[in-house]
This record gives sequence, C-alpha cells and structure tokens, in this order.
Amino acid sequence: MALNILRLDGSARKNGSVSRDLTDRIIDRHKGATIVTRDLADSISHVDEDWIGANFTPADDRSAAQKQKLALSDSLVAELQDAELVVLGLPIYNFGVPAAVKAWVDMVARAGVTFEYTAEGPRGLLTGKRAIVAVASGGTEMGSGYDFATGYVEHVLGFIGITDVTFVAADKLMIDADASINNAHQAIADLTIAA
Repeated sequence: MALNILRLDGSARKNGSVSRDLTDRIIDRHKGATIVTRDLADSISHVDEDWIGANFTPADDRSAAQKQKLALSDSLVAELQDAELVVLGLPIYNFGVPAAVKAWVDMVARAGVTFEYTAEGPRGLLTGKRAIVAVASGGTEMGSGYDFATGYVEHVLGFIGITDVTFVAADKLMIDADASINNAHQAIADLTIAA
C-alpha cells in the first residue's frame, strides 16, 4: 500500500526556492508514494470574524454560509487526516514563519477536530503521523535564539498530535550557501524512509 504524503510549500518563491528544492528531494526519496500537494502561498486565506463565528458554531447548527466559510479549513484538515507523512517546505522570513504558513496553522488548529482540551491539558488528535520539515534561511541559524520559526512549527505540529518531526536545514545561506545546501542534501540522503 502506497504511503500517503501531504506536501506543503510555504515559500512565496516559485523559482529558485531552496525550500521547494529540498521538499522535491525529500519527495523523490519516497518512490511510489501517493502525494497531495498544497502550495500555501497560493491557496490559504486568513481567519476573519465570520470564520471564527462559523468555527465556534456547533457543526449541526451551521448555516450554509458558515459551512462554506469553513470549506477550505475542512479540506486542509482532511488532507492532514489522510496523510501519513507531512513534508513542509519552510523558509524563514524575518526570523519567523511566512504568513502563508501561519494562515495554514490557523486553518488546521481546530478544537474538537485536530486537538481537544482535557483535564490534563490539550491533546492532539492527529497521532501516528510523521513530519519532515525542510528549512531554508538566509542568515538565521536553525535552533538559535533568533530562530522563531522551527520551534513554533515543532510546537504546533505536536499540539495537533504530530510529534515525530525531523528537520532538514539549509540555514545561513547568505554566509556559505554551498556548504549549507550540501549539508541539507546529505541529511535528506540519510533520512530513514518508511517502507
């Protein structure tokens, strides 16, 4: 049975994007997988007041307009639910995640759908999945005190239940691009691939 992969591209750049190249390479390692691709730069709207109202209305009580307002979010959640592996291309913009990635997070982090509140605290509902995050940055070193992107993404994925997260980084590209990209390519070659 083919592995179900959800590929998410967060870069605003279509050409010359390092994160998109890294996600290509990760996907290429998974021969025979079923791939669903979501280009976040093209397809994600932002949460607004009507969306919040629809989200907090019980599903059985939602109007047709409210159901339509949540249609994209429902599709994004379904993509996550169906995926066994999530591959996220994550450029770091100004020390954080691109607005498109944050908009995706806002659309998929839904109480009672992808996480729930318990007496012990929140519990993610999308368990049993793995994520590989391909990071690209010009000057931000992954894991440094000024990297506000990777810790956030790892936390959000864990919050919705995806705790098996691997990062592949081509960071500090403005300092030594060749070494950074070579290191990322080697990390991809070393990835453990599910059978």
